[in-house]
Amino acid sequence: MKAKVQTLDARSAGEVELSDVIFGLEPRTDLIHRMVRYQQLKRMAGTHHVQDRSEVSTTGKKMYRQKGTGGARHGDKSVPQFRGGGKAFGPKPRSHAIALPKKVRALALRHALSAKAKAGEVLVLDKASSADGKTKGLRDSFEKLDLTNALIIDGAEIEAGFARAARNIPNIDVLPVHGINVYDILRRKRLVLTKAALEALEARFK
Repeated sequence: MKAKVQTLDARSAGEVELSDVIFGLEPRTDLIHRMVRYQQLKRMAGTHHVQDRSEVSTTGKKMYRQKGTGGARHGDKSVPQFRGGGKAFGPKPRSHAIALPKKVRALALRHALSAKAKAGEVLVLDKASSADGKTKGLRDSFEKLDLTNALIIDGAEIEAGFARAARNIPNIDVLPVHGINVYDILRRKRLVLTKAALEALEARFK
């Protein structure tokens, strides 16, 4: 699959061959869904906590005598049915993460990339760099390329000036190639890959 390479000035910089192993698959939504769920559950802090009966600070004295009151029999006030008592079966700190094999995670990434390519939402840049590191100049370049909502993937390292200029532009995310993931690919309309990112991806999935 051929793709045009453009510069930040929206000029042509030749063509590049997109690997069918990465960008030519028939997207499987079930795989992509599993990976997004895996990422979201892994991100959950799992720190929510409530006090149960044993943790409530209250007296352990019996509320009133067992018989003769005309009411139900009760012990101390820490039980869940009373205001201020402990919570029954409440949440405790735990990990929400689920297991997903490494091969499945890698396959899901390839299917997400293929889905973007099939939808015509992949743009290949010659390089991602900013001479002055100014947001205004980079915003003008993005307008020429019609990038209003995009994920930009660069090589192993992002140029400091480009990262500084892009961080104030809304709906634009910039990641190094080792940070590429299914969730971020799907949450942005366009996927922008530099030539360095393409080379790294081809080496990874070779």
